[in-house]
Amino acid sequence: MPASSTAAFPNPRPPYRLELLPVVPPYYRRARASAVRRGELVYYGPAPTFYGVGEVLSQTEEHVLVDFRGTGQLGVHQESLEPQYVLPIPDDRAGLI
Repeated sequence: MPASSTAAFPNPRPPYRLELLPVVPPYYRRARASAVRRGELVYYGPAPTFYGVGEVLSQTEEHVLVDFRGTGQLGVHQESLEPQYVLPIPDDRAGLI
């Protein structure tokens, strides 16, 4: 019996509808100009379903620490990412996910 493609992920069915979030690669102008604040809900722009939705815990000039609480397919809880990879959830999508 062949394994499904999602069997390798710790959380194959995330609790949020992450497919509704726009994919934004880090080299896009929107990603480079994005600014986030502590306590704000954000997502991983290049692949929203991988990390899920998280809260910004802290930020330095080079990195943003986000608590994803295992809401994505990869089951990541806390991750330090470069700012161009982290985007605020768009207002028009916040109520849908």
